[in-house]
Amino acid sequence: MLKFISVILLLFNMILPGRNPDGKKVYLIPIGDEVDPELVRELRLNLEEEFHQPFVIGSVIGLPSGAYVPTRRQYYSPAILSLLKRKFPKDASRVLGIVNHDLWVPGLNFIFGEADPEAKVAVISLIRLRQEFYHLPPDPELFFLRALKEAVHELGHTYGLPHCSDPNCVMHFSNSIADTDRKSAHFCPRCRRLLEEAIEREKER
Repeated sequence: MLKFISVILLLFNMILPGRNPDGKKVYLIPIGDEVDPELVRELRLNLEEEFHQPFVIGSVIGLPSGAYVPTRRQYYSPAILSLLKRKFPKDASRVLGIVNHDLWVPGLNFIFGEADPEAKVAVISLIRLRQEFYHLPPDPELFFLRALKEAVHELGHTYGLPHCSDPNCVMHFSNSIADTDRKSAHFCPRCRRLLEEAIEREKER
């Protein structure tokens, strides 16, 4: 009887939309000791709801040596993505790193985050999401919402989603914090369809 129930539960979990039948999870990995654990826990809960995928919090890892550029006072984002590729857990479907430092890539003064869709790794920076960065009073709720939007956005790229022309869609490109504030934390219907198709393709492999 117990064996029969176990089989039924297994089949039920496999047909739930968006679940990973192979047991793989999306990892949230804090990079550096400055990332607030409570923020990461709240992100995990919200991201599971948005992606319908299992999320887990990985162990804190250190910032890669040589990534900091003193002349810019910023960290080179591709170096962090390379670190995440090397630290990619065996049971991970993709990895999102979270840093509390400013990031940049060539051609841009700064970035809120970056993704490598092929490697299924991404990173977001929290530093410019705080009101204090703009010499304004702290706003914890706004800060969390911004972090959630950037996390959803970069993870969306790891599923192959491009930038979206809809300014309300979470996949819209943020050139400034005003763009991040303008858009929602959710996918527009088109991007949601693309996401679900990508998840289905992964389940069939």
